[in-house]
Amino acid sequence: MIAPPKPYFTQALEALKRGDRRAAAALLAKELQFGNTAQKNLPSVAQLATNIGEVELAIEASRRRSVSIESLITYWAMLGTYGRSIDALNEIQELPVAVRDHPSVLHVHGTIVNQFGRVEEAQELFRRAIAKMPHPMQTWFALAMIKKFSPGDPDLAAMERLKGVPGAPPEARASLFYGLGKAWEDCGDWDRAFDYYSRGAALIRKERPFNMQGHLASVEAMLREFDIDFLRQLKPSGFEGQRALFVSGLPRSGTTLTEQLLVGHSAVADGAELNLFATALIPLLGFGRENVIRYQNSYAEDSWGAIARDYARLVDIRFRSKALVVDKSLGQTMLMGLLLHAMPDARIAWLRRNPEDVALSCFRTYFTGLAWTCSLADIADYMRAEDRMLAHWLALFPDRIFIVPYEELVSAPGHWSTRLQEHFGLPVQDLESALPQDRAVRTASVTQVKQPISTSRIGQASKFERHLKPFRDRYYG
Repeated sequence: MIAPPKPYFTQALEALKRGDRRAAAALLAKELQFGNTAQKNLPSVAQLATNIGEVELAIEASRRRSVSIESLITYWAMLGTYGRSIDALNEIQELPVAVRDHPSVLHVHGTIVNQFGRVEEAQELFRRAIAKMPHPMQTWFALAMIKKFSPGDPDLAAMERLKGVPGAPPEARASLFYGLGKAWEDCGDWDRAFDYYSRGAALIRKERPFNMQGHLASVEAMLREFDIDFLRQLKPSGFEGQRALFVSGLPRSGTTLTEQLLVGHSAVADGAELNLFATALIPLLGFGRENVIRYQNSYAEDSWGAIARDYARLVDIRFRSKALVVDKSLGQTMLMGLLLHAMPDARIAWLRRNPEDVALSCFRTYFTGLAWTCSLADIADYMRAEDRMLAHWLALFPDRIFIVPYEELVSAPGHWSTRLQEHFGLPVQDLESALPQDRAVRTASVTQVKQPISTSRIGQASKFERHLKPFRDRYYG
């Protein structure tokens, strides 16, 4: 008996295991066009499409699943992730009133309008959601991030009452603690603020432990393997021109501000944390030296140009435009050698900021995917590793990496925006007066970048000087 053909989704998984990202994408498209994907399987299709950078397929799979409040929220979140927050906002506004007033919908609605800098509207939506929820920990956190607290604030008292609610999920409790930390910091109580940040971080660290030893081992391997002699063994890339302006640096070091400045240029359409170059490298089946050589030897011609073209295609899909974009992906440091080799015309702007200000800002930020920020010791180890990788790449590509000091950038944005444009080969324009205010910003820096450029955040770590001793001992020791 002849076995029935495998579902396209299964074939896509098999193609991905072989490193054939393009075949996997084509099979996922067939799955959505011709397959009989059950509702319960659509999340897997959407996740796989996301993993291989196929934005349109991921959105379509998520859209088909949006038959409940929970699945609608997942769909809107995906639209936001892919720079389509305005589409999500329009869909929410067209819903029946009864659905629009659901507390979870109000929360998402508030989150989206806040991305556009509409703070008062966001606050109103968050308050309406809070009024409808029994224990709105995460919505209180969202509200806390966009309002200023003062001693005696009734909102602060309401948040304090919530911390004793039994049975709350750890992630929700963590978000409340981060919100309380921010509130007490607004009030000038640095000790209490740091205690709450620490409590939130401890919960996240327990739920999502970070393998620092594994990370440091990967960094050591990269530094050892990707030296000048090895890079000279790579075949030249036939890719020409810039598809993206690459902005690198630690979280909270000024990368979002730099992105916002560059997006003000008439030749630059948009920007985001894309994470698409790692996706384009899927055919390597890993990032080690053996993977690189195996891939290069298995490809008939222009192996590295093919990687760059795949990256460019994924960017085209993500932004629905062929204009220049800003790519400020986090965690791309270990791939920088392959990135600069595959795209010979690419340039990097690398943000640097006072280490203690970075450490504090990372520790007190409620990240959903950066578990290393939940420990001052881990932050120190991670930052030291980033420092070493920057020094490594800067020695190999001195003319293509431009160091941008955050403190100088915010003190003289006009001067540094000119230097950034010159570095990327853009016609010089007045970017400071062209800062776009109507685009969605999805990072933790949304509140800051929607305000005028300021030096007020320089030296903020001094308020927590004694609390940061574990970081200083580890980072400078």
